[in-house]
Amino acid sequence: MTQSMTAYAQASVTTELGELSCELRSVNHRYLEVAPRMPEELRLHEGAVRELIGEKLARGRVDVFIRLKESESSGLEPNHEAASNLNALLLQMRKTVPEMSAIRAVDVLRWPGVLQAKKVAPELMKSSLMAVLGEALEGMKHARGTEGRKMAALIHQRLAGIADVIEEVVEFLPEIAQGYRTRLDEKLADIKDQLDPSRLEQEMVIFLQKTDVAEELDRLKVHVEEVTAVLDKPEPAGRRLDFLMQELNREANTLGSKAHDPRLTKASVDLKVLIEQMREQVQNIE
Repeated sequence: MTQSMTAYAQASVTTELGELSCELRSVNHRYLEVAPRMPEELRLHEGAVRELIGEKLARGRVDVFIRLKESESSGLEPNHEAASNLNALLLQMRKTVPEMSAIRAVDVLRWPGVLQAKKVAPELMKSSLMAVLGEALEGMKHARGTEGRKMAALIHQRLAGIADVIEEVVEFLPEIAQGYRTRLDEKLADIKDQLDPSRLEQEMVIFLQKTDVAEELDRLKVHVEEVTAVLDKPEPAGRRLDFLMQELNREANTLGSKAHDPRLTKASVDLKVLIEQMREQVQNIE
C-alpha cells in the first residue's frame, strides 16, 4: 500500500511519575532520519526509540517529541532515612530543651532531604515509553496510509491521461508518416528522374527511421504498466517510482526531439505536464 512520508500523530499515557506524551511529525526525506527530543531521565532509552521507529517506517524525517508532565504529588516520595535522622535529632533536642514545642508534620516535610524525587525502575519507564511511542506510530502509519491512498489515486489519474495521449499519437502516427513521404516526394519531383531510385528509397527509409517514435511509445506503455504495478505493492515504493518518473520524462523528451508535426509536439508537452504532476506526488511517497 502506498504510504505518504508527511503525517502527524500523538499519544499519551499515565505513569507513576505523571503524564507521558509522544508527538510525531514526519516530512519527506531521501532516507529515514529520526530526531528525538526527550527529558534527560528518559535519554537512556533513545536507542530503543530509534529502533522501534526504524521497524515501523522506512523513509522520511521524523521529529519525535517526548514529554513528561509530572503531577503535583507523583514526582515526590518520603526519604525515610532522612526523616528518621531528623526524628532522632528532635528527641535529642527535647532532652536539652524540654519546653521546646512540638514540630508540625508540615514543618518536617519542608526539612531539606525529607522529600525526594520518586524513583521509578528504568525498565518500567521504558515499558511506558515504548507503549506510548507504539501507539503514536500506529496513528502515524494510519495517517500516512490515508494520505498515500489519495496520492496513489492522483497518480493513477495521470497514468490514465498518459495512456490517452499515447493512444491518440498511435492513431495519427501513420498519417504523419504518410505526410512525410508525400512532402518528400513533392520536393524531389523535379529531380527524381536524375536520382538513383534505390538510393532515393534508402534515404527515405533512413529519414522515416529518424522520425519514428514507435519505440518511445512502446517504452512509455511499459513504464506506465510498471508504475501501476509498483503502486499496488505492499513494500515502500518511493525510490522505484522516482526512477520511473525519470524514465518517463526521458521518453517524453525523446518524443519531443523527434517531433516534426505540431500534434507530436503537443503530445510531448502534455506528457511532460502529466509526468511532472506525478513526480511532485512521488516526492512524498515512502
